[in-house]
Amino acid sequence: MVNQQSIKHVVVVGGGLAGLSAAMKLADCGLHVSIVSVTKVKRSHSVCAQGGINAAINLKGENDSPLIHAYDTIKGGDFLANQPPIVEMCFAAPKIIQMLERFGCTFNRTPEGNLDFRRFGGTLYNRTAFCGASTGQQLLYSLDEQVRRFEVKGLVKKYENHEFMRLVLDNQGKACGIVYMDLFNLKLDVLKADAVVIATGGLGLLFKKSTNSTFCTGAANGRLYRQGMAYANGEFIQIHPTAIPGMDKLRLISESVRAEGGRVWVYGDSSKKILAPNGEMIPCGVTGEPWYFLEEMYPAFGNLVPRDIGAREILRICELGLGVDGEMQVYLDVTHLPEKTLAKLESVLEIYRKFTGSDPKKVPMKIFPAVHYTMGGAWVDWPAADDPDRFERFRHMTNLPGCFAAGECEYQYHGANRLGANALLSCIFAGLVCGVEIPRYLETLGSRNLSEDLYLEAIAKEEALKVDLLSRNGGENVHKLHDELADILINNVTVKRDNENLKKVLKQIDEIEDRYNKITLDDKSQFANQTYAFANQFGYMLDLAKVITKGALDRNEFRGAHFKPEFPDRNDEEWLKTTIAIYDPKTKNPIISYEKIDVRHLDPKGILRDYTKAKKIVPHLENIPKNLESQLPL
Repeated sequence: MVNQQSIKHVVVVGGGLAGLSAAMKLADCGLHVSIVSVTKVKRSHSVCAQGGINAAINLKGENDSPLIHAYDTIKGGDFLANQPPIVEMCFAAPKIIQMLERFGCTFNRTPEGNLDFRRFGGTLYNRTAFCGASTGQQLLYSLDEQVRRFEVKGLVKKYENHEFMRLVLDNQGKACGIVYMDLFNLKLDVLKADAVVIATGGLGLLFKKSTNSTFCTGAANGRLYRQGMAYANGEFIQIHPTAIPGMDKLRLISESVRAEGGRVWVYGDSSKKILAPNGEMIPCGVTGEPWYFLEEMYPAFGNLVPRDIGAREILRICELGLGVDGEMQVYLDVTHLPEKTLAKLESVLEIYRKFTGSDPKKVPMKIFPAVHYTMGGAWVDWPAADDPDRFERFRHMTNLPGCFAAGECEYQYHGANRLGANALLSCIFAGLVCGVEIPRYLETLGSRNLSEDLYLEAIAKEEALKVDLLSRNGGENVHKLHDELADILINNVTVKRDNENLKKVLKQIDEIEDRYNKITLDDKSQFANQTYAFANQFGYMLDLAKVITKGALDRNEFRGAHFKPEFPDRNDEEWLKTTIAIYDPKTKNPIISYEKIDVRHLDPKGILRDYTKAKKIVPHLENIPKNLESQLPL
């Protein structure tokens, strides 16, 4: 426990589920916490999560367990995630649900009053707790209520509509605060801190047409990457199978729609054939009749195959010319579902109704895959429960001492593909872990006499960049550059990739970077200047675009969301390893290295991600620590 005579201060950057759970836990330990968020905390992107949160509580009598949950998660991520943190997350999941219940979270219940669970993609078990189809919103509000208790006590202060700009490091390279910007007047200031938690979410806006909120730029991670933070598995970007096609951005149609019985289909054409997962060429249904292609090709999982598989199959169908109205879209049909089931999905169906003008209760929805989630992110440490150096290292700390990361902005739990409803779990779990690890870290610091010059120099660097951006006077428009970058990435670095085009993409990013130096901002005012804020972010977005593309170019295999037709197989001998990118300030390019995956619990040898057939099994996970329960952050 922290010495109460010298209360420490922690800055949490991000007000979503990861940030709020970290802030709650830290304040509960008696620490002073500042939450910095680019938007109102209750509008953080976690609020957009619809489907549910996973926990193997086994209220459906299926003999589910945290071990089976861990097995599904490890396998679903195509074995690219280190296994100890996954196992602990899955063991903590039931306790997290119980904690949220105590907070008053409005989970759906059965007629008997028990928690209700639905089945989600990549599993045969009903282990997804849910709040209708607005689960993220309800979890976020529940955690925010708890954080407000600590606000009243003076332990938490929120800086909403402020943006993280830079980590302040002391002469030993340890985090000692941040530079942040008021988004209303562009004023730069510092928050001094003994530790910093980064919980800033994903980078979907890099691709523009994504399901992410428009403030999910990844710029915070880009800024830290440029300051020396290691970025892991950048090439793994999740494409969600079902989103509403649109010109501006894409809007998610939750996996919960398929979990409740929604079916994906197109009209068949028996004159065409497609290669099925079993290696056979099969006809594309019966001409003129609905063809439920996922159900035919993956009979065991049907419409609830993992997201990477669903997205690839929908793309293949559309490339064969079978898309609805001849366009890149397929049907997602709920017209056959009873009204009682549709009521659970109303918040999602209302989104479709609002943005298309069509009633999904009467006509099938038209959907297409969209960039949705970032599996890669900040590299963070994880000493396992029974590692000899467990208490000499700190879980979820980046390679920058004193800087921790939690949630979608880090790489820890999902490997090459995230299973649906594991995101909310991993965000809350990671935040809680930070909440128990940081007090331990603070005990190692001792007294720190930090010079004011550290903070003045950090602000001066950001002031100089602001002056530079506002004074640029070229012929380029940063928003048009973003459109070009997004088109390049969508076309070449999403569902399907090949080395020839990836090499071209790297050159194109360099060209856009050169043109970025010749932009002119059409708004040079100091008040609520969104153009300036985005122009500042865009340089760091380009850095991450290079990390994603370079990682994809170098990884010559097919694993999870990373699909290269020229390398059609998973290659564990060469590629069962984490990609690590470090920024090279001389070349402005990533230096790539690799780190071995920790597979101490489940050997991937001989285990394929075959979702065409499946049966419920009780997996044998080895080397489960005897002291695991005592290590959980609840």
